[in-house]
Amino acid sequence: MRRRSAAARAVVTLLTAVPVLAACTHAGVDPATGRSPGTRQPGARQHSDGRGNSGISLADVRAGLRDPASRRPVYYLSLGDSLARGIQPATAGRDVPTSRGYTDQLAARLRGALPHLRLVKLGCSGETTSTMIHGGICRYPAGSQLAQAARFLRSHRGSTALITIDIGANDPNSCVLSGGLSSILPCVVTRMPQIGRNLGTILATLRSAAGPRVLIVGMTYYVPELGLWHRGRTGRQIAILTGAVAAGANQMLVIRYRRYGARVANVFAAFRSSDFGAKNGHAHAGATGRAGGPGDPAGPNPASTAGAGSVPPNVATICSLTWMCARAPRGPNEHPNNAGYRVIAQAYWRAITR
Repeated sequence: MRRRSAAARAVVTLLTAVPVLAACTHAGVDPATGRSPGTRQPGARQHSDGRGNSGISLADVRAGLRDPASRRPVYYLSLGDSLARGIQPATAGRDVPTSRGYTDQLAARLRGALPHLRLVKLGCSGETTSTMIHGGICRYPAGSQLAQAARFLRSHRGSTALITIDIGANDPNSCVLSGGLSSILPCVVTRMPQIGRNLGTILATLRSAAGPRVLIVGMTYYVPELGLWHRGRTGRQIAILTGAVAAGANQMLVIRYRRYGARVANVFAAFRSSDFGAKNGHAHAGATGRAGGPGDPAGPNPASTAGAGSVPPNVATICSLTWMCARAPRGPNEHPNNAGYRVIAQAYWRAITR
């Protein structure tokens, strides 16, 4: 009884403290854009992407190129954590990089207009904002992912078309994985200011090395812990806790990205992360969430929540787009399946071609 009361108090405490996590935001800010509702985005243009798709503009991708019409290689630099590597669990459960990640899908779409585009992946599985700056997980000739990225950008100035980045999810991850309900909030609140400062350092370095016109696109994160909904009362409380934390943390990411002239792919919304069904009712979680075809290291996702009854739409979505609800040994795993990476790629595409 005491344990349940403490858990309930933790939920209430977190829900009332979410504004602390988004202290750098202000009232009226749209979490998808970082601007007040109704504000027109500057620089939006409507042209063709080179494949006859009217209404699509890649002018901002070409803006950083010295000679957009040249037949020389142009580059798309991908930075971040495991998502930037397209990581998925293989048959035995080991995480492996795949060619089905959002960066691969974005590169394929961009080649319709930039046929000489080359994708350069520097992402590192497990990377945090701190290790991205200082190194310590993956090895780079320059010492860290950020230093390596800056070196690449300086040596390819005028031939880099796009930079995408996903970073920040691993920083507070251990707060959820290793702490009890009552310790999640203090842990996350302590780390959020440092994440914001680190992200500012990362973006300032990238902008300086790339130049003012190269398009940088970051992303908000989905909430894999929603998949814990099926683990009884405690799992549902953790899902609510982390959902609220993510809403505030993602607002902080949006503000930081916008401050340095970067756009934001709203993956949080694309995964319906805040949709607990208060307005739209509940969705029956019977989807299996297919991940791939024969020969794909990710394979079909065997996860099915059939028999678990009705769950909120965000829980059903996380089960269909990630490996969180998959059976062992592949699950539970927080990485997207092929369908999930497609959704992320589409969120980036919307940010690029808005």
